[in-house]
Amino acid sequence: MTTLVVIAKETIPGKVKTRLHPPLSLEQAADVAAAAIQDTLDVARRLPATRRVLLFDGNRMPVGSEDFDVIPQIGGDLDARLGALFDEVDGKTVLIGMDTPQVTVEALAPVFEAWTDDVDAWFGPANDGGFWALGLARPTGDLLRGVPMSRDDTGAHQLRRLADAGLIVRMLPELVDVDTIDDARLVASTAPDSRFAAALRHAEATAPTTTNGVARTTDPATEGVTS
Repeated sequence: MTTLVVIAKETIPGKVKTRLHPPLSLEQAADVAAAAIQDTLDVARRLPATRRVLLFDGNRMPVGSEDFDVIPQIGGDLDARLGALFDEVDGKTVLIGMDTPQVTVEALAPVFEAWTDDVDAWFGPANDGGFWALGLARPTGDLLRGVPMSRDDTGAHQLRRLADAGLIVRMLPELVDVDTIDDARLVASTAPDSRFAAALRHAEATAPTTTNGVARTTDPATEGVTS
């Protein structure tokens, strides 16, 4: 019996994926983030979890979350929010984020097929030094509280915390975390049929351009016309 948690926040323009702006507008960045959440929830539904949870920050629930139990995120830093989650859940629990929409059922399959009694934790590293997945056989928030988050050494700190607690950790594949437009393009290329890739293609095709440093929205009727 395994609980699968997806952590996400409401895709409000200017509050999500702001590092995609520019070249995308803040509204387009939010649309891309919404597509990433949908892709992640789709994968979560296909996995044989006994409970599916959305750890959510916001008011408007994302499309596709109707069959998830919703746990509101508490206030505070990310380590405190994750700690509160792992204090609340019982039994084997794996947490994944919304920033790796290319995640597949196969990437998470070991958690559901090979979580034997001698495995205390699962860890999925991200290319930016963070992590995209964390599973704990005996959840406790103290394994996360105090870990510095959103840094290029976050993953190393979290792994050290698990090791210092004497836990046996199994590794999941490294995934690219979408922070920048280059990350987004790389992820879209690895999952070209995803909602994320489609949203990014549409956003880039209609993204604002600049003229003399002033942002303007490209008019398709004049695209390619030189002055």
